[in-house]
Amino acid sequence: MQVKQGKIDTDTPVPTWQDGLDLSNDGQADLATEIMNIMEQGILVWSEDGICELHNTRIFDVLEISGADLTIGTERDEFRDNSLSHGQISDHDRAWSDALIKAHQPYSFDLTLPSGRVVQTSARPARGGGYVVTFTDVSESRRVARDLANAKIMAEMAEGRAKDILATERSRQAEAKMLGSLDEWLQSCKSLDELFMIVTKFMDKLLPGTAGQLYVYSNSRDVLDGVCSWPSGDLHDHISPDSCWALRRGRAYEYEAAAMCFLCDHAKADGAVAPSEYICVPIVAHGDTVGLLHIRFDTGQDGAVHVRDSSEFSVRCGEHISMAIANVKLRDELHDQSIRDPLTGLYNRRYFLDAMRREISICDRKKRSFGLVSFDADKFKNFNDNHGHDAGDMVLRAIGKKLLDVATPDEVCCRIGGEEFAVIVPNADLARTVELAEELRDAIASTQVRYVDGPLPRVTISAGVSAFPVSGTNPQSLLKKADQALYLAKADGRNCVRSAGDAPPPGVAPRK
Repeated sequence: MQVKQGKIDTDTPVPTWQDGLDLSNDGQADLATEIMNIMEQGILVWSEDGICELHNTRIFDVLEISGADLTIGTERDEFRDNSLSHGQISDHDRAWSDALIKAHQPYSFDLTLPSGRVVQTSARPARGGGYVVTFTDVSESRRVARDLANAKIMAEMAEGRAKDILATERSRQAEAKMLGSLDEWLQSCKSLDELFMIVTKFMDKLLPGTAGQLYVYSNSRDVLDGVCSWPSGDLHDHISPDSCWALRRGRAYEYEAAAMCFLCDHAKADGAVAPSEYICVPIVAHGDTVGLLHIRFDTGQDGAVHVRDSSEFSVRCGEHISMAIANVKLRDELHDQSIRDPLTGLYNRRYFLDAMRREISICDRKKRSFGLVSFDADKFKNFNDNHGHDAGDMVLRAIGKKLLDVATPDEVCCRIGGEEFAVIVPNADLARTVELAEELRDAIASTQVRYVDGPLPRVTISAGVSAFPVSGTNPQSLLKKADQALYLAKADGRNCVRSAGDAPPPGVAPRK
């Protein structure tokens, strides 16, 4: 490229960095200096042996240096050493660019000035072995690029948080749906046995890959009975309340072998590998601890827990199971109170009549028979008058206990009212029912009841027996025939059994 009378000769090819720049002509150097001085960039020309041959005045503003830092004749190594000592150039960039200079290759890197401005240093080799270096203030463009990169990072982080929130919400909804389904089934249970069966099925689905057991306090509250487990096995028949840290501490207890934890005694198994991770959740209902939920997470079984926090979800499952057990127990207690005699624990008259109607329906459909025993304590009014009602209650409780001892689980034992009792005997004819009544009479007659400091007089009963369908086909007729037989037993001297076939016609004297 030639410069003539202020014009550039475009006929001469423009040299590239591979060709190098020829600045040997003094006239061209003066013109180049004039052009360089009006440029926004700082420009510096190094000779082949690393001596400053040319620079513009803009370089002082761009690099924030003075004339003492750079003059014609300044050595490149000295200039770069100063930049390194002032922290404007890093050790890495210095070593990297020195290697490229030796190879006569272009290089570029950023300088960070004390003011915080960023200057891009770009060097291109000249034809004679030197270098032309430009210094460009790129602070704004770097800031924009940095802000853009930060904005991108923030956007990605916001997107990640949004995804996490969405995933959490979906997981929460899924958990709520699963617990809602569990609640629906638990609230439909008619008994604790049904509830335990549902817990077994649901927990295996809610927490796949886990193993667990449910324990419930016995009536004596000295042990907890194992009631269900999933998927199978490892269910103790009984565990002690003090064998579990959760029950002793009154809150959920998480065990991890690597953490500062202690293994529950009930989790130890002879000859088996101790669990490395489990949780124990007390089953608490209405402020009363009714059981324990134990869940192991280290089973190694196929399956994955599809919840956000398996321990937290286990605690929530325990809360739902707690309420369900409490509701079933309360319902059972209320139902039991409505059908049980509070003094003897036998069924009451209401349950007795319902049970007899059910038995009549079954026997009528299947062409079977059943027996009915009606009995009462002999001269019970005189007993109350002579010994007091408390003593009378003791006698009634003793009769109820002996009745339950003699009867089988299928036979329905009831206290009709006062000193009157009745027994429904399934699958029995009149003769079999008389045998049961005689067995009961003999057992009560041999019973010794003690009250306060001494024994009470011997108690006897009189019993009447009827049977379906020979004695009647409805509750009223069966009761009437049994009562008539009972009147006859009273008339025959008490402490005996009579059947409906022995009963006298209507008009017999009432019981005394």
